Amino acid sequence: MQWSELNTETFRPQTRRPRTRVVRTVGAFAAAAVAWTVMVPGLAVPRAQENGEAVRRQAFDQILDLNVRDGFVYYRALKSDRGRLDGYVASLATASVESSSREEQIAFWLNAYNAIVLQTVIDQYPIVQRSREYPAKSIRQIPGAFERLPHRVAGGTFTLDQIEQTVLPKFHDPRVFLALGRGAVGSGRLRSEVYTAADLERQLGETAAECASRSTCIQIDESRNTMEVSSVFSWRRDEWAASYADKAPAAFASRSPIERAVLAFVSPHLLTAERDLIAANQFKVAYLPFDWTLNDLTGRGGR
Repeated sequence: MQWSELNTETFRPQTRRPRTRVVRTVGAFAAAAVAWTVMVPGLAVPRAQENGEAVRRQAFDQILDLNVRDGFVYYRALKSDRGRLDGYVASLATASVESSSREEQIAFWLNAYNAIVLQTVIDQYPIVQRSREYPAKSIRQIPGAFERLPHRVAGGTFTLDQIEQTVLPKFHDPRVFLALGRGAVGSGRLRSEVYTAADLERQLGETAAECASRSTCIQIDESRNTMEVSSVFSWRRDEWAASYADKAPAAFASRSPIERAVLAFVSPHLLTAERDLIAANQFKVAYLPFDWTLNDLTGRGGR
């Protein structure tokens, strides 16, 4: 991958979903149901795994709700009260998701990746600048943050790069790569909520609209007749091309697979003037330098 810098931009506000209130009932019927579950072979363990993941997910949801705003993070506050985050990340080591649904697995790995990034940052926060190649305080100033530091997840040991490059591609949905909060302004917006199987399609579906509205993801310049897009599309070009290239209009058939994929992904969410420029099919495509500025909200009028 090629890494470089871009200016920071504040993301648009993200609408929070209402919290769901869970009411527990205790009685003879509930007790009998639990007993039946335990006695039925092969049923108790999956149910226990499901409940365990729900508990883990709720803990992380509270962390995100408290510390994340519009994709930026109160890292100082998170570090000062890091017990719940450390507990969540530690619990990932023994999680078992292989028998879970595809949606549950995707949500699990996205949450795991994003939580590990948060922990990686606060382990070194405030981050010391070691290289002029990246912005000061960037997560890229932490040696081996993505490619070397090991993490125990779901019974295995992974680096962040291994989760992105070997685990997530098997789900054949490149939208997940825009859902990774890389601790950087240039990444997709880190949500103030966890990913869940029930909401996954909506959550991933929103990434296209968000991409089309953010200059860190796409810039269309009529005066220069160019469309510049996030480097994330370049890094994962094979996955994007496989999923979206054949969805582009026939008018773009002469373009490369990755260009057709990007057009198919963002075109429905562009402004009218932007769509007119795209329809003329005379524009050039280039990749934006990725902005590795830390998505830190500390000191911006917050905590």
